[in-house]
Amino acid sequence: MLAKLKAILNQYRAEIVYLIFGVLTTLVNYLVYYPCFHYLQSAVVSNTIAWVAAVVFAYLTNKPFVFGSHDWSMATVGPELMKFALTRVASGAMETGMLYLAVDVLGWSSGWCKIVASVFVVIVNYIGSKLLVFRKKED
Repeated sequence: MLAKLKAILNQYRAEIVYLIFGVLTTLVNYLVYYPCFHYLQSAVVSNTIAWVAAVVFAYLTNKPFVFGSHDWSMATVGPELMKFALTRVASGAMETGMLYLAVDVLGWSSGWCKIVASVFVVIVNYIGSKLLVFRKKED
């Protein structure tokens, strides 16, 4: 039983580590978003500030720990960071649009809407990072 569990953990290592850092990235996002929303009373402005903090944290953790990219040379980091930021811009725009519609226009609960939007963002970000940003080069 233990060997089977270990095999499953090894098989899905990247996904499990991504989920762990995804939760931590989401935590960073929330820890920035909620105080901003409290003071600014704007989901869009608050989410934009929180998004920047979360993207910086995500890049610094996803690169080495999730996708095993350890080359920190400018030749690698430049294009990698650009693709990472662009995929996050797409998912951040999606999240901001969802929050604008749900919270600012419809007046729904900011907390619940933020949680639902975050689930979609985590999925989109993983796919973007795996397929576009940290894709393993074929020999």
